[in-house]
Amino acid sequence: MGDFLLEWYFWVKALHIMSVISWMAGMFYLPRLFVYHAERGSNSSELSETLKIMERKLMRAIINPAMIATWTFGLLMVFTPGVIDWADIWPWVKAAAVLVMSGFHGWLSARRKEFARDENTRSGRTYRLANEVPTVLMIIIVIMVIVKPF
Repeated sequence: MGDFLLEWYFWVKALHIMSVISWMAGMFYLPRLFVYHAERGSNSSELSETLKIMERKLMRAIINPAMIATWTFGLLMVFTPGVIDWADIWPWVKAAAVLVMSGFHGWLSARRKEFARDENTRSGRTYRLANEVPTVLMIIIVIMVIVKPF
């Protein structure tokens, strides 16, 4: 298995990067849709129903598959011999940030279901703040992988 992973490493890495870009695009956009929904989409209005469709399609067609692909290709790279030295601190910080990003993904999924049931109780401000979470996590992850400060 190690030889296979080494042979295909650059393809796996390319697919991982493409998956991450897709996942992050959705993670940036969904909270923005929630801002509009919380502030302008009163329950059962035409705008609310349109936003529900957009949110559901974004989550199911882009964010969920991209997260699965990101994890799949990321784990393949983790198991490629000689790629990561777990004695360093940076891969642990990166892994923690990815776990937090995955938890945030779950939080967004739960909020989408609340909107779908017309049960949102959070303000647009909450979702504006939530919109910063993936940005901060992305900065941490990229610095850990590229700069490897620890």
